[in-house]
Amino acid sequence: MTTELPQQAKDLLDAANIVTVATINPDGGPQTSILWATYDGDDLLLSTIVGRAKERNFRRDPRVSVLIHDKSNAYAYVEVRGTVTLTTDGGPELIESLSQTYTGGRYTGDDGTDNVRVVVRVSVDHVVAR
Repeated sequence: MTTELPQQAKDLLDAANIVTVATINPDGGPQTSILWATYDGDDLLLSTIVGRAKERNFRRDPRVSVLIHDKSNAYAYVEVRGTVTLTTDGGPELIESLSQTYTGGRYTGDDGTDNVRVVVRVSVDHVVAR
């Protein structure tokens, strides 16, 4: 059963706040990454590249924790726990949209590479907001 993404989380993402994403490594230990994020309805959307540790971890174990930081108040945040689904459909479009939100410009990080962009859709199971 999925949970509604609270308005506080949507407001933080609309304001281009970064997120910390925690996945589970093969040995059971945590792996964290700082990412840009957005939402689609009550799902979080993240972008990564095929072959990165977080992408491999998602394929093996789809459980995730995403902490949305409030850059204007270090003690305010929303933690979202859920499960992910992955697709390459829309990958370049998502990273471009995220870049526009976070930097105000075009995303150039994949220029000249053979990177395959992955859309990571997080279905929300649990939310903690402070």
